[in-house]
Amino acid sequence: MIFCVAIDGPAAAGKGTVARAVAAHFGFAHLDSGLLYRVVGKKVIEGADAIVAARALQPEDLAADGLRTAPVAQAASKVAAIPEVRDAFLEFQRQFARRDGGAVIDGRDIASVICPDAEAKLFVTASPHVRAQRRLEELSQRFEGLTFEKVLSDVIARDKADSERETSPLVQVPDAVVIDTSDMAIADAVNAAIAVVSDRLR
Repeated sequence: MIFCVAIDGPAAAGKGTVARAVAAHFGFAHLDSGLLYRVVGKKVIEGADAIVAARALQPEDLAADGLRTAPVAQAASKVAAIPEVRDAFLEFQRQFARRDGGAVIDGRDIASVICPDAEAKLFVTASPHVRAQRRLEELSQRFEGLTFEKVLSDVIARDKADSERETSPLVQVPDAVVIDTSDMAIADAVNAAIAVVSDRLR
């Protein structure tokens, strides 16, 4: 069976959590496309050229340590604006989407660029303040001295960079079902997503 679930949305909205749960529920394969850019961002921090790193990406690179840090996230946002980097990942993601057995891909441009013909499209979002609080709770366990104001500023800056870049900006496509998780428990968001996918499967 060929069936793709495309999930887009801003940082810390919960799309990764929803994507993993949806994939597990239906037995689909899952790809967090943001990890592709985090791998390259981390390598750029370490001194590599972004385009060279993107073209040399190996599947095992997605399991590298340190991909979830704030500096890597910022670097990932910058390299994601490079057309040659996005081109290097385009075919990989499209082949993943059309794999037999179903696929769930989450990112910023999945429904708009990578898989415009996806069978199910979701846009998972939340208010900047809610997303900043979630990110603060996540990062404060690993990094001391973080403040809500700093994290909120980073979230807003990331949204601006993702939405205003020339190449494949973050957009909500017209036929995507919106799930606003600002006031939702994660279980409710997951159930809403599963309901959408179940409907499309029928």
